[in-house]
Amino acid sequence: MKKIVLIAAAALALPVAALAQSTADTAKPPLKERAANTAKKVTQKVVPKRVIKKLEEGKPISEESDVVLTQEDLAVSKRVLTGTIKCELGASVALEASEKKPGFFVVTHGTTKYFMHPVNSRTGAIRLEDPTAEAMWLQLGNKSMLMSQKQGLRLADECQATEQAMMAEDMKKNPPKSLFEGADAPKN
Repeated sequence: MKKIVLIAAAALALPVAALAQSTADTAKPPLKERAANTAKKVTQKVVPKRVIKKLEEGKPISEESDVVLTQEDLAVSKRVLTGTIKCELGASVALEASEKKPGFFVVTHGTTKYFMHPVNSRTGAIRLEDPTAEAMWLQLGNKSMLMSQKQGLRLADECQATEQAMMAEDMKKNPPKSLFEGADAPKN
């Protein structure tokens, strides 16, 4: 019985001792020491995030890349639609062929620029990627989109160049066959 009482007393005494020690650690130093410490403090300037973002966006992109394009990639790059392409919600994306590296493109969305190169696609879609910024431009027959792989979202959607707008209108008039309809009978 005495052992149980001693264990209970020790269990209750430990938190009280810890509390007493923590209050002793947080006690304020004398006034003279506090004045000396405040004189030694160096104020660090905090740069607002909007200023940092503006500086990063204003930096020119590096058109140096260790990516080597194949003949298939160069053939795909000839099919990329360039110029300013209007997107939904009043956004736009500008695509320009790189002057320094054939087959590469400078894609501008707002104030952000990407240096993209074609990537082979099994679906036939034209796909440009910027591995450093982790961004991707996907060009289909009737629309294009700019996606951030890093953030996991679309930066610009429903982008249509003139050729794509014409194809979208044609698809409305002559909708493509559904996958469930089956193949056409062979013509004799």
